[in-house]
Amino acid sequence: MSVLKEPTFPQNKVMPLSQPDYVILSGLSHPDLAQKIAARLDVRLGRCDVYHTSNRETLVNIEESVRGRDVYIIQTGTKDVNNNIMELLIMAYTCKTSSARNIVGVLPYLPYSKQSKMRKRGCIAAKLLAKMMVKSGLTQIITVDLHQKEVQGFFDVPVDNLRASPFLLQYIQESIPDYKNAVIVARDPGSANKITSYAERLRLAIAVLHGEQKSPEDEVDGRCSPPLPTDNVSARTVALGFDPLPVLRSKEKPPISVVGDVKDRIAIIIDDMIDDVASFVAAAETLKDRGAKKIYVLATHGLLSKDAPKLIEDSPIDEVVVTNTVPHEIQKMVCHKIKTIDVSILIAEAIRRIHFNESMSYLFRNVGLED
Repeated sequence: MSVLKEPTFPQNKVMPLSQPDYVILSGLSHPDLAQKIAARLDVRLGRCDVYHTSNRETLVNIEESVRGRDVYIIQTGTKDVNNNIMELLIMAYTCKTSSARNIVGVLPYLPYSKQSKMRKRGCIAAKLLAKMMVKSGLTQIITVDLHQKEVQGFFDVPVDNLRASPFLLQYIQESIPDYKNAVIVARDPGSANKITSYAERLRLAIAVLHGEQKSPEDEVDGRCSPPLPTDNVSARTVALGFDPLPVLRSKEKPPISVVGDVKDRIAIIIDDMIDDVASFVAAAETLKDRGAKKIYVLATHGLLSKDAPKLIEDSPIDEVVVTNTVPHEIQKMVCHKIKTIDVSILIAEAIRRIHFNESMSYLFRNVGLED
């Protein structure tokens, strides 16, 4: 079995929610995780039918009373992300119109969390999603490892951003042989703070890949209109009242280089999600060329879209370790290198503490801001 045991919490099975004023509902995105969370809490899932009509509209029918009760809706983001969102919104609005007391959205992976910055003439889609979720009736959000922690500010309700780093650290210590000979690797300089946080707790060295190819952003879109053309610079200076602007040089991508020593060592690449694995494969090939003995990739969310499993299987990567915040059983059937860590105990404990109005600080013990 590739599912690993969880870090030590106050007790292996979370204290059951013995109060009669709550119900746990599950969407269609990740029923296996929902069952595990319910089992941790020693309760059954609420009876709720979620299905799609022939024209792909979503219908929700809750088959038990939620009036005056706390409702926890477990729904994560998958490759069918837009259906996942509509299911969550309709389930939340159904509970709201059925007079539920509190409606907590449990989203282990929050969709659209990568679209948290303005891109040219685009929009901040994460802000739009946050407004829709609050408007649908959600009164609180539980999630794990937001891509950008600032996304919490988009919501007008409390957001508990849990961390999976204790599970990943435990995996490194217990399941990677000779991990003391490892080096923690960042795929780009922007991830240096995150891997430094891991390296300090494991007392390991770090390495940073520089020069990774990124998507071009120099398309002509009319926003960088040049000044009026003129052959007489002096006349232009007099007319405008200032010197002409200097011509900015376009960015040139440097060749990929590794800052740090990885020769004859175990390279552990850490990130918050693995979706399109092309950049991870390129990083692994670079590390292999620099003499890395073994290469591991650890991340919280294993989206593994498109042909990611096949690319991983054919790559120098020895193992990809992700949590079960996103379902990936089909991908594991294609690629034997993918391993899973179960984080249901973390989410179940968060639900229990919220329901009984207990402090959440224990779940963030020894967790850094950069995790």
